[in-house]
Formats: sequence, structure tokens, C-alpha cells
Amino acid sequence: MQDEAKKDYLAGMKYKDIAEKYDVSINTVKSWKQRNNWQRGPTQKGVHTKSKKGAPKIVESLSANDGLNDQQKMFCLYYLQRFNATWAYMQAYDADYDTARVNGSRLLTKANVKSQIAELKMSIANDLFITADDIAKEYAKQAFADIGDYVEFGGQESTIIDEDERELLDDNGNPIKSHRSYVMFKDKAKVDTSLIKTIKSGKDGPVIELYDKQKAMDALMNYVGEKQSLKGQLMQAQIDRLKIQNGDNDPDEDDDDGFLEAIDKSAKDVWSDE
Repeated sequence: MQDEAKKDYLAGMKYKDIAEKYDVSINTVKSWKQRNNWQRGPTQKGVHTKSKKGAPKIVESLSANDGLNDQQKMFCLYYLQRFNATWAYMQAYDADYDTARVNGSRLLTKANVKSQIAELKMSIANDLFITADDIAKEYAKQAFADIGDYVEFGGQESTIIDEDERELLDDNGNPIKSHRSYVMFKDKAKVDTSLIKTIKSGKDGPVIELYDKQKAMDALMNYVGEKQSLKGQLMQAQIDRLKIQNGDNDPDEDDDDGFLEAIDKSAKDVWSDE
């Protein structure tokens, strides 16, 4: 019974479920674990422990991938920490630097590994999309902000008054007028102050400065480009995995049987902006 319970524990089953299955108490299951030193690996343990946002999805993705062994899965996790294949291989395989430098880059080119890393990246990105989208929206507000939303300005004519507060007249007896420009800030209750970078007093009066529109536009362009690139990586990863499942051991080899064209069309429909 204990041997079977151990297998269930190592497979990720909870104490409560094991106890119910073998009709024993939870404390009995815990004592079996302590007495026989049952130890789950990093992957199994991560499924049932409280972890950072996104970790359960990552573990589910790894657990469902039967095409990778445990060390290859650990390599994928370590690679996502630093995006350094040599370091990731050293950690996952307990290898020296020279061995890891050669084998790490080689492992990174394997279709199954590339596919798994791309899926993990997408899983992480999906968990962060709310934050990323919020940031993108702030950049969009900065990029399309208009100074006219914050100040009123224009020109007006007014009569010239002398020291005795009398209107100055021209030779024809008409009031002499002057054209003056004006700039006035709008009341803060009527504007979005989050888009104001600074307000300060200059030598010619108050100065209001908004955030750099060009920098905000560049950040938006980078965000859109990275998002599209990530979609492309996952689409290619799915194509590679489907090719492997259909018996193609070399996803990079040219194939003229129409399979790639059909998958590519399907993937584009799935990942289209619509």
C-alpha cells in the first residue's frame, strides 16, 4: 500500500486524496512521507504549491509535453530566467562550462525545445498582458495628447489708455487699439493631469510641459512589434510540433507535400488580428 501511495504522491496527488484512496488518515500519509523520505521533483512540486502568478500554467505546459525529458524541461525553465543557453544547461545538467557551451546551444535548436520555450513565453506574456496593455494605453495617451487640452491661447484687440485712464485717439478721433496675445491655463479640474510632465515658472511666466510624444510613439511601436513577433514565434512552434507529430523529424527540411502550406494558412487564420 505504501509503495502505491508513494507513486501517487510523486505523481502530484494531495495528502487528502491519497488518504481517501487508501482509507487512512492524512497524518498517516504524512508519516509515510517523512519516514520513507518521499521527495517530489521540482516540476511535480510546483503544481500543488502556492507560487507566483503564471507558474501553474507553465507547469501544466511542461507536464503535458511528453516529448521532453525532465532535464530538458528544467533547461527550458532555466533558459527563461536569463535567456542564456550555457547557464541553463549548466543548471539543468550539472555540467561544466565547456560542455554546457556546446550542448546548450545545440539543445536550444531542437524543435521540441524551441516549441516548448515559445509556448512558455506566450504563457508568461498572457499573464502579463493586463499590465502590458495598461502601460501601452498610458503611452498611447501621451503620444496623442494635445497641448490645446491644457491651455487657451489667442489674440485680442484692446484700446490704449493714457495715464488719466482716457482712451487715446488718432487724428480722426477713433480709439487707438493694440493687438495682444494671451495664454491661459485651463482649470486643473477640467484636464487629465497625469499627462503633464512639469509645470514651472519661467522668465516669461508659467511653463507647462507634456511628456515627449515621440518617445511615447516609439515605445508603442516597439510594443506592437514585440507582440506580433511573439505571435509569430508561437505559430512557428506549433507548425514544428505538428510536423514532429506527423513523423517529420527535421522541421527545417523543405517539404513539398502541401502540409506546411495548409498548416500555415490555418495558423494565420487563428492568429489574425480579427
